[in-house]
Amino acid sequence: MSLKKASLIIILVLLIDQISKVYIKTHFVLGEEIRVFDWFRILFVENEGMAWGAKIPGKYGKLFLTLFRLVAIVGIGYWLWDSVRKKASRVLIVSIALIFAGAFGNIVDSVFYGIIFDDSYHQLASFMPADGGYGTLFHGKVVDMLYFPLWKGYLPEWLPFWGGNYFTFFEPVFNIADTSISVGVILLLLFHKKAFPKEEEEK
Repeated sequence: MSLKKASLIIILVLLIDQISKVYIKTHFVLGEEIRVFDWFRILFVENEGMAWGAKIPGKYGKLFLTLFRLVAIVGIGYWLWDSVRKKASRVLIVSIALIFAGAFGNIVDSVFYGIIFDDSYHQLASFMPADGGYGTLFHGKVVDMLYFPLWKGYLPEWLPFWGGNYFTFFEPVFNIADTSISVGVILLLLFHKKAFPKEEEEK
């Protein structure tokens, strides 16, 4: 698979991801929700840190996370280029391209959204506000909007640890970039032998 085709995958994912995020950011107030189905909703939330809402504490936690993401994206980009150069399997190149596109999409939010949007608390955010954005460079928040509460209810009492607690499956709210990363990782897991044929032969 050529680098040109891999680049087209990246560009397509980035366009869908950023268009959806900009639309949500400029048309939804933070916390606003549209129920498409009982099991699928558009819910606008912002993620200040890592996956699952985790955060790095301290004054420079967010900056450290964004810089780490930038370093990681360089490594993923090199992995993609090297895989294309070595004529690796199609599934490996597609998987890396999806992971790269997803990581890059969320980096755009973290690096730039703080300076190109004002906040979304009780108002629709505006693009390039005259008074400046809600944050600074490298301190943007990632926009999430896809929510799939497939099941909600109280867990059976006999379950250890969580028995009797109210539980939602699937709880996380995510975006197109997250989906792209997840699909890339799942492809690598499902088609590991095709993605790394030489490694499997050596074993």
